Amino acid sequence: MLKLMLACCKVYISESRNKAALESIEQAAKLFSEAAIVNKFEDVTYNRVGYTVVSKLAPKPSSNSHPLKSTVFAMVKAAFENIDLDMHSGSHPRLGVVDHICFHPLASAPLDQVAEIAKSLAGDIGSDLQVPTFLYGAAHEEGRTLDSIRRNLGYFKPNSAGNQWAGGLNSESLLVKPDRGPDQVTQSKGVIVIGSTRWVDNYNVPVFSTNIAAVRRIAKRVSERGGGLASVQAIALTHGEVITEVACNLLEPSKIGGDKVQLEVKKLAGEEGMAVGKGYYTDLSQKEIIERYMKLNSLA
Repeated sequence: MLKLMLACCKVYISESRNKAALESIEQAAKLFSEAAIVNKFEDVTYNRVGYTVVSKLAPKPSSNSHPLKSTVFAMVKAAFENIDLDMHSGSHPRLGVVDHICFHPLASAPLDQVAEIAKSLAGDIGSDLQVPTFLYGAAHEEGRTLDSIRRNLGYFKPNSAGNQWAGGLNSESLLVKPDRGPDQVTQSKGVIVIGSTRWVDNYNVPVFSTNIAAVRRIAKRVSERGGGLASVQAIALTHGEVITEVACNLLEPSKIGGDKVQLEVKKLAGEEGMAVGKGYYTDLSQKEIIERYMKLNSLA
């Protein structure tokens, strides 16, 4: 009996307010029936949308002609055609119109095969769309991490007042050489980061405070980098007029999940005299994604 092998791709686009642009991106994805958008997470305050796209993975797939790669490439192309980074503003950091793409194996799929799709996609985006492209995780020969690229490119520093990220990148030249594509940045497009890793959960906890400095202290203490929870990365982001969120990447969610992050943020916020709300995941679980894809596939 053949084992079920699925490849999952999360596509994060710096736009959630321009509905016509999002419709164009989603229509582009429908050109390829073997892959499907199984979830869409929009955040108008952050001005960011995340799509979860899934397809089957053959035992010996061709990374150059894989339906998941073709689908995501079409979505990226549509995003660049319909979104101008110079017109963008939001309270979530970003490096480009298509800020981040990450590939994950699902079910019995091997990571190395999924990583090959990521590398092939990066090559096409770099050469065909002329966008500087950076690789990380299993898609990078040295296993570079996502956060290290972001730190080198100034991802975590707001470029506008009020902790906002606005307009295109400040320089047409990159201080770090991209893995694919040109060395020069087109400000209306920005750059793109593409990687492949084991499953990562994203979990955000709202803190009822506008004291960004205090919530940054909490985020730092929650993260592994700040001596907190292992395999957790965290950043403080303003989210509306009265809330600042501790937004977390859970790199090993089977060991440290949202429940532990919730308790830790609540404890640390209490020490700062702040209250927290119930956190939330920004995507479905692996099991839910598999179930939804199989249902969509059977209907098709």
